[in-house]
Amino acid sequence: MRQNWRQLLFLHWAVPAEHVRPLVPPQLDLDLFEDTAWVSLVAFTITGLRPVGLPPLPGLSSFHETNVRTYVHRGGRDPGVWFFSLDAANRLAVLGARLAFHLPYYHARMLLERLPTSRPGDPQSILYAGVRRRPTPQPAWYTIRATASGPVRPAEPGTLEHFLVERYLLHAVAGRRLYRGQVHHHPYPLQSAEVHSFEENLLTAAGIARPDSAPIAHFAGGVDVLVYGLQSGIGPAANLTSPA
Repeated sequence: MRQNWRQLLFLHWAVPAEHVRPLVPPQLDLDLFEDTAWVSLVAFTITGLRPVGLPPLPGLSSFHETNVRTYVHRGGRDPGVWFFSLDAANRLAVLGARLAFHLPYYHARMLLERLPTSRPGDPQSILYAGVRRRPTPQPAWYTIRATASGPVRPAEPGTLEHFLVERYLLHAVAGRRLYRGQVHHHPYPLQSAEVHSFEENLLTAAGIARPDSAPIAHFAGGVDVLVYGLQSGIGPAANLTSPA
């Protein structure tokens, strides 16, 4: 399918690997940057979601989404992400993603709004907010206000920001079967971001103790994305090919 990701805000925290390891299936290895594990909260809006060759459907193809994730690989191959949760403001999209991609999607009420500025020409802050509705083992919500700052540029390979944002594989598990999904898009037009206010318990709902330190924050205006179907295999011995 095709979809467009817009107004992306990335928040990242370094966490002890031993805190994350029990939350990730044993078929996968934690992907560490300089011996440190990371978890991220990514808030954005989706537009133009549709199967390849078909037009977007009004009322079904645009909605907000927020995910909580960490970074994994598989025996040194297939570096990608493991999702602890994905909240989306579209009930049908949640149902479809749970069935087709075996991902922990939740239906949520969500808001993404550009706020007015006090002076013309000032950068606009963006308000991201959401409250999980169903299914929910415990309440989960967030409110974030942030402003993009600095030049727009792609992340440099080998840097921490490249490790955190330029990920093109996702991993999912259903039963004993390991799945791998691939997306394709141009590198993110990345900027630094300043977080003005921040409250959330999505990480707590995922079983993650969020550090007290401020997150590393990035912003990207958007990319156009091609999403491929899943590949599957059984357990850690599955033969999953590297991405093209």
